[in-house]
Amino acid sequence: MSRNQAPAPGHHSAEAARPEDTKLPIGTAFAYGFQHVLTMYGGIIAPPLIIGSAAGLKGPDLALLITACLFIGGLATLLQTLGIKWFGSQLPLVQGTSFASVATLLAIVNGGGGLPAVFGSVMAASVIGLIVAPFFAQIIHFFPPVVTGVVITTIGLSLVPVAAGWALGGNAKAPDYGSMANIGLMALTLVIIMVLSKLGSGMISRLSILLAIVIGTVIAAILGKADFSQVANGPIFAFPDPFHFGLPTFPPAGIISMVIVVLVILTETTADILAVAEVTGAKVDSKRIANGLRADMLSSAVSPIFNGFTQSAFAQNVGLVAVTGIKSRFAVAAGGGVLMILGLLPVLGRVVAAIPMPVLGGAGIVLFGTVAASGIRTLSKVDYRDNMNLIIVATSIGFGLIPVVSPTFYASFPSWFQVIFDSGISSAAIMAVLLNIIFNVVKRGTPHDPSVFAAAPTRMIPIQVLDCLQEGDRCENGKVLDKDGNELPVKEAHGAH
Repeated sequence: MSRNQAPAPGHHSAEAARPEDTKLPIGTAFAYGFQHVLTMYGGIIAPPLIIGSAAGLKGPDLALLITACLFIGGLATLLQTLGIKWFGSQLPLVQGTSFASVATLLAIVNGGGGLPAVFGSVMAASVIGLIVAPFFAQIIHFFPPVVTGVVITTIGLSLVPVAAGWALGGNAKAPDYGSMANIGLMALTLVIIMVLSKLGSGMISRLSILLAIVIGTVIAAILGKADFSQVANGPIFAFPDPFHFGLPTFPPAGIISMVIVVLVILTETTADILAVAEVTGAKVDSKRIANGLRADMLSSAVSPIFNGFTQSAFAQNVGLVAVTGIKSRFAVAAGGGVLMILGLLPVLGRVVAAIPMPVLGGAGIVLFGTVAASGIRTLSKVDYRDNMNLIIVATSIGFGLIPVVSPTFYASFPSWFQVIFDSGISSAAIMAVLLNIIFNVVKRGTPHDPSVFAAAPTRMIPIQVLDCLQEGDRCENGKVLDKDGNELPVKEAHGAH
């Protein structure tokens, strides 16, 4: 069964006019929702771990920061998927702490402002982002398939190093980082996903990622590669304490730098909305994008109250939607509920945190590769004849991959420039939009026959030729052979030249 086909009749889902509105049984929705949580869990807890450690937090305070990010991520996901008037794209998008803000937040922390300055900068910049979101959404007109395909492809390719890092062990300082045991565990998880996808029933195939993570974790525990000793340490229930680290402060420099980050987040979320629309077949216009961006910014503005950071859509979960073929936003909303529960029940969060990173790495390779494949599928629909679309795609993807393959490439550039272009997604999006305007919107000066940058004309075979062929006929070395290998005579058409 194809991944992108609708669930089988025995799946008991209620089909809707919009694919993203498909209803699922509660149990099924939460199963898929939990799979979404597992997919992005490592990404959502990494920013608070990094920033909290830089701020000198330890023990319960660091755990509270992680719990807060899970809780607010769940709230943001519910707002994005279910939506209220003016807020929420109503698409299957999981929200969580944005990685795009980590470098800037570290600079604010190290600048002496501490976490209060971080929270104040995030809050102020998010309010500004909330104001500009509707205007930002108008760039939908500058995102034709040649642009969206580039951005979606770059999203997938830029996430592959994340999966590789997970596969190596996640912690570069650990003694077993990059060991054959870690890589073997990643490979085993990947094989389990393939086997379940190939041999499992429809339901098992759709849950192959989740089941492979569970099976991989059990095997890792048997081999002594999973540590559940810390699960019992700490409170079972804890509600995020508002302004636990003090009331926010609002340093001007921190706010300005965070506004740049917010623009990057708006760009990435726009790309994610377009990507999930491509995967699900949902219809997206500038109004719906604006609703999604407003949900992002409202969540980010409220997040510091509960000790959280900027929120954005998670690109890896777009890959999960593509892999499973489950397009229902209610499955992702259930995932938001799971995130909130994890945020209120730290003991469950500690269980999920015990999943070995190499197991997540095996799943990540499939998921992130699927995002890239979705982008390639979009690019296959682009017309490359007698235009400059080929150079737009080539340059934009290459430009987007520069910070991915060479993270220090922009080390000598101003900090504001690094904030924008250290993101491969933002780099590719900006380049693709600009080149599309230069070559396709502003037609003046673009040559009609653009030399090597235009694709060769599409080759076509006349229908009369096909009518002459029989079963087993084939072409080898310029000769047409029948099923027995005998050469067929080729007659030149009258008047051909």
